[in-house]
Amino acid sequence: MDVVVVGAGIAGLSCARALADGGARVRVVERGRVVGGRLASKRYDGRYADIGAAYLVADDPDFAAQVAGWETTGLARPWTDTFRVYPGGRDATGPVRWAAPGGLRSLAADLAAGLDVRLSAPLDAVPADADAVVLAMPGPQALRLAPPPGIAAAAKAQAWRAVIAAVLRYPVREWNDLRGAFVNDHPVLATICDDGDRRGDGAPVLVAHSTPELAGRYLDAPEAAGPILAGAVGEVLGLSAQPEVHVHRWAFAQPEGGDDPYAVDGRVWLCGDAFGRPRVQTAWLSGRAVAHALLG
Repeated sequence: MDVVVVGAGIAGLSCARALADGGARVRVVERGRVVGGRLASKRYDGRYADIGAAYLVADDPDFAAQVAGWETTGLARPWTDTFRVYPGGRDATGPVRWAAPGGLRSLAADLAAGLDVRLSAPLDAVPADADAVVLAMPGPQALRLAPPPGIAAAAKAQAWRAVIAAVLRYPVREWNDLRGAFVNDHPVLATICDDGDRRGDGAPVLVAHSTPELAGRYLDAPEAAGPILAGAVGEVLGLSAQPEVHVHRWAFAQPEGGDDPYAVDGRVWLCGDAFGRPRVQTAWLSGRAVAHALLG
């Protein structure tokens, strides 16, 4: 069986890895220059910061086993079960969040190792030269490839929210014992993560994620949102220093999850984190479910 997986994010790589392990001939086609998708890390002056997904939660047994494997090889580590909640500044305990010392994209690179991955390879249609094609991407992006009606309907049913991520590099650490924070009912700021703490190197770097409302206003000019997010973080945390600010726009960042593990119409499949709770784990499970269905 020949399978083309379009998209080298966590869903596509999970699918391709399971297909290859099951004996299928699989190639991955990715329009970007690197693997990972929203499992994204970007280098600033020699140090990576996580600019997409903030962490992993592993409460599914199969994904927990995958994460345990990454822990064994030093790629992942348990980070924290406590986030601060604003307003109020109280600490709230939840599931263990996992982080990656080398940046979360290193986990995608590990899944991609040994696979036939073709980067910087944009497509304008569903590939015709395969027994099956897996579209591992947000529905709005899948629609650009003119998929069959069942996939188009599933893609159109998805709802997505945009986010702007701001990497804030400070001269020194002015905050203590932060880990991360949820900021509720704020007009521009949704979350703050201490990137130095989650990476384990203590760097004075925070990563802030905007509200969808702010992202919607600045999607075409994301750089203008950087100072707004930096100001909001400084106000919430009581910081005096001005950071160096870098931003990244995510047009399709947060899906409203559905119930099915994937969609299929004939030889074309659609998977990703829109098929369940919007988590890295969901994307991994969705891609793997497609692979098992094809192999079965």
